[in-house]
Amino acid sequence: MNVSFGSYQALSLLSGGPRTQILNLRQSLEKMGIAVSLFDTWELVDREKIDFFHLFAANVGTYHLAREARNQGVRLVVSPIFFTRHGTTMLSMIHLMEKALSRIKKGIWCEHLFTSEICEWAELVIPNTKMEALFLNRGLSVPESKIVVVPNGVESRFAYAKPDLFVEKYGITDFILNVGHIGPPRKNVLGLIQALAAIDRPAVIIGKVTQTPYADRCLALAKKNKNIIVIPGLSNDSPMLASAYAACDVFALPSWYETPGIAALEAGLAGAKIVITKNGGTDEYFEDHALYVEPNSVSSIRAAIQRALDKKKDRVLATHIMNNFLWDTIALKTIQAYNTLA
Repeated sequence: MNVSFGSYQALSLLSGGPRTQILNLRQSLEKMGIAVSLFDTWELVDREKIDFFHLFAANVGTYHLAREARNQGVRLVVSPIFFTRHGTTMLSMIHLMEKALSRIKKGIWCEHLFTSEICEWAELVIPNTKMEALFLNRGLSVPESKIVVVPNGVESRFAYAKPDLFVEKYGITDFILNVGHIGPPRKNVLGLIQALAAIDRPAVIIGKVTQTPYADRCLALAKKNKNIIVIPGLSNDSPMLASAYAACDVFALPSWYETPGIAALEAGLAGAKIVITKNGGTDEYFEDHALYVEPNSVSSIRAAIQRALDKKKDRVLATHIMNNFLWDTIALKTIQAYNTLA
C-alpha cells in the first residue's frame, strides 16, 4: 500500500502536534510495510503510485490541496483535527446558515464550510476522538458510514525518560510543567499563569513564542512571578524536553480544548500527574487518571493543580498510555481504517 501524507503549508513553521502526529505515524506505518511519502509541493505527483492521499487538518489551509487531489482522481482520506466549543445542535444551525449565505452571495466562505466540504470529498474520515466524530456527524453532516475513529499517539521513548539532564541544567525538580505554544489564545497560557500566582511551587513553561499581543501579556505576567521559568520551545525530539517531563511533578494543559494534547500523553507516559482541559475528548484518553479543568475558570485551574500536587505519583496512567496509545498501536488501527477502502 502506498500512501501520501499532506497538510497545511505552515506545518513546519508552526511545529506542534499535527507535525508530530504525521512524522511518528509515518515511521510506524513504514515499519509495518506501508510506503508513506510526504507531499512536496515542488515534486510532480505520479497518481498511479498513490493508493490514498491522507490529509491532516480540514480547514482553509488545506482546502485547495484537498480539492485538487479530488479533481485529479486521487482517493482522499482526511484526519480533520476539528473541534468547536459549540454544541452539536448549535454547530448544525451555524453550518446551515453558512451554507445558505454562501449560496446567496458567491465568494463568501465560512470556517465550517471548508471542513465539511473536504470531508464530503474524502472517502474516509479519521477523527481522533469519539467527540470529534460526533461533531462531524451531527454538526457538519458527515455520514457516519465514512467515519472511523483512530486515536492520537505517543512515542514509547518517553516512558524511559530520566530527570537528570533537566535537573542538572535548571536545578529544580517536582515542578509544574506546561509545554505548547505561547501566543495562541486556545492554549490558555495566560489563564495558567494567573492560576500559578497563588501556588508557591516552581513552574516551567516550555513553548515557542509567537509575536502576538496575547504572548506579550503572558510573558509580562510570567516575569512578575519568581517561581516561573519560561524556556523557548524545544523540538519534540529534544532530550531536554523528555527530561523535563520526567523531572516535573504535575503537567498542566488547561487549553480551551485539546484533541487530546500529544504533550500531555508524553508527560503522562513519563510519569507526570496530568491536569488538563475537559474539552476536546481528553477524557477518552486519560479517563479517571487525570484532573479536568474548566479553562475559563482560573480558580478551577488552580484548584486542580493543587489537588494534583497533593497526590502521590504512580505509574497507573503511564501503563494505561503504554497499553493503548503508542504509535505502533495507532498505526495498526490506521491500517485497519485504510483497509475498509481497499
